[in-house]
Amino acid sequence: MALLQRPTVCSDLEDIDTGFNSKVKSHVTIRRTVLEEIGNKVITRAAQVAKKAQNTKVPVQPTKTTNVNKQLKPTASVKPVQMEMLAPKENLCQAFSDALLCKIKDIDNEDWENPQLCNDYVKDIYQYLRQLEVLQSINPHFLDGRDINGRMCAILVDWLVQVHSKFRLLQETLYMCVAIMDQFLQVQPVSWRKLQLVGITALLLASKYEEMFSPNIEDFVYITDNAYTSSQIREMETLILKELKFERASKAREVDVEQHTLAKYLMELTLIDYDMVHYHSSKVAAAACCLSQKLLGQGKWNLKRQYYTGYTENEVLEVMQHMAKNVVKVNENLTKFIAIKNKYNKI
Repeated sequence: MALLQRPTVCSDLEDIDTGFNSKVKSHVTIRRTVLEEIGNKVITRAAQVAKKAQNTKVPVQPTKTTNVNKQLKPTASVKPVQMEMLAPKENLCQAFSDALLCKIKDIDNEDWENPQLCNDYVKDIYQYLRQLEVLQSINPHFLDGRDINGRMCAILVDWLVQVHSKFRLLQETLYMCVAIMDQFLQVQPVSWRKLQLVGITALLLASKYEEMFSPNIEDFVYITDNAYTSSQIREMETLILKELKFERASKAREVDVEQHTLAKYLMELTLIDYDMVHYHSSKVAAAACCLSQKLLGQGKWNLKRQYYTGYTENEVLEVMQHMAKNVVKVNENLTKFIAIKNKYNKI
């Protein structure tokens, strides 16, 4: 029975096989025509999507039309409002500079166009400087009982004048240097070994205050022949500023060139005179102006000069006598300190 059924099973399998093959063979491929669409084109899914998007039509939205004949509402007119730009006037008190005597000409009135000269407050400034010189005044014979004396200071100042000329510093720098040195020596005793260090540091401080370009510390080390280091000069600079509480001042004058030069020479000779250290700077300047005026025969000490200097001729008479004594000593070679004389011989 089994043998009889086998052919039938085999026949069925053959029918199944032929049926499958028939389905595969029934798939017909589309052949291209000869020489048509020859190329290396690859159509991807993205390309098909892009091609389909090109063929689709985008709906056009209808545009809104506005009625031109429609009347517009008039805008409200804005009126300009005036603004007050000027600040209200302040009631200021009258400055001391305005309180001049009727008979004296205001020599600072010509400088009203220059704001740097502070024409409105110039006399207040001078009054303040006079107060400063009283507070910073030097006592007579302040070196008594110290290791140093007036002659040592005169030697130092004579050397500082030469250094000042070598560095080509301003005249105000020299006066401030000596003033700093005297004020420091009055409040702080130093040994004679550090006296030159005090002098060179005072010149450094004065040059920083007055000069546009001050010398470097290395220049001062070199000028002392390496007697002091730059660190020692910085330490002394700090000590001087602490003792003086960082307070400094200055002064000025107006004359012709000849009288101005002579007055500067008379004032500079006082720097090496230990007996004149206690006189105020304004009094020394007034005495130099008065004495130079008398030596050149340029009139008397009138009311105008008395007002602007603050001293009468009798008040500066004692200072003028000291100045005349210094001139005689230098002219007759009674002193060894001739650096100032040699300096003005070149002018």
